[in-house]
Amino acid sequence: MNSMSFLSATDDVVSTQPPSGSGSNNRLPYIATTPNPWSAQIPTFRFGVADEKGPRRTMEDAHSYVFDYGGVHGQGFFAVFDGHAGKEAADWCGKNFQDYLQQALQANPEANVPDIYNQTFHSVDRTLSRMSEDSGGKIHSGCTAVTAFLRIEDADGGQSFVNAHTGSPVNHHHDIPSEGGSDDAASTDGEAPGDAAGNGAQKGSSQSRLSRVFKRLSHPAGRSSSSSTPRSRSPSHQHTGSNGSTRSPPQPPPAGPGLRRVLYVANAGDARGVLCRGGKALRLTYDHKGTDKQEAKRIMDSGGFVMSGRVNGVLAVTRSLGDSSMKEFVVGAPYTTETELTDDDEFLILACDGIWDVLDDQTASDFIRCIQDPQDAAEALIREATHRYTNDNITVMVIRLKDVTPEVKAAHESK
Repeated sequence: MNSMSFLSATDDVVSTQPPSGSGSNNRLPYIATTPNPWSAQIPTFRFGVADEKGPRRTMEDAHSYVFDYGGVHGQGFFAVFDGHAGKEAADWCGKNFQDYLQQALQANPEANVPDIYNQTFHSVDRTLSRMSEDSGGKIHSGCTAVTAFLRIEDADGGQSFVNAHTGSPVNHHHDIPSEGGSDDAASTDGEAPGDAAGNGAQKGSSQSRLSRVFKRLSHPAGRSSSSSTPRSRSPSHQHTGSNGSTRSPPQPPPAGPGLRRVLYVANAGDARGVLCRGGKALRLTYDHKGTDKQEAKRIMDSGGFVMSGRVNGVLAVTRSLGDSSMKEFVVGAPYTTETELTDDDEFLILACDGIWDVLDDQTASDFIRCIQDPQDAAEALIREATHRYTNDNITVMVIRLKDVTPEVKAAHESK
């Protein structure tokens, strides 16, 4: 049975893990419709996402996406989180990372986005470390991350066209599904799994501590719960905050040639972002692995070691969010890139290593270049990775920035 996730084009301005379904009425792509500054007909972007548990026993990937991010029509935030040693860190990031980034952007409107990204990664990393400490070491998971922020800017890199009141609280859902009930690590009602009457005081104290951590996983401090938020949230019809209050509709950028689309990408670990520009695959991220000489030197200079490509013989990635027990060596500092989009830019792929272990950048780009529907493209990459016997969870996002041209179609058909 196919377990890929299919999403509704009218659901989810924000989603942290979409519900499964089937049929054309329950699927992406989402299309960031006009008006936009570039064309009266061509959308700003089209978006699709798919995931698959693969041969693993549990699904430890999570993802999130926000349309009209920051209250500006045509902007978007997209992220994939690949968990390890448990799914708590990835789940938490899928629910909260976009909020941390948005708050940092609003608090530092004059700062450049790569610096804000760096600040956000470190803030999220510290939060996950505190939650691990609060759990008494019972939660020690981590996750790699790849995130992309599609931003609309003035020629000088600012957003002078944005109303000061446009930036509104990000709506977020807590919808990451479990993999089978008893294996769940988190309880959204704040009760530790397995809590039962008659347990000893020591066990009760431990579960009480875990209960507080689980509450923070679901409702981080300073952020309101959205557990009562309706599941459906159409970007073109509903504009309510997570607390139920009315917020301003997304603000369309002004027409004219003075604006530009800029893609800000940041990653930690081996989750990857690849931009297809004129048919050529351009990697916008950096694989932080123990096999990388620069990363291995950094770890050894810090007093650690790399054995068989693994940090201290344990972890294959050298940067991640969480992994508090190895934080002295496995840091949360991201690699960031800033790319002004051009007419040659066709689509962006964000995916975890379940894809990149079996497909290189150019092969993945070539494989979906002629697929107009980004949802179909994401699903095609999932199938191809599975066909190539990937041994990991798989999550793929495809953000199409330009429609497939007749020339590209003709070149593909002539092969």
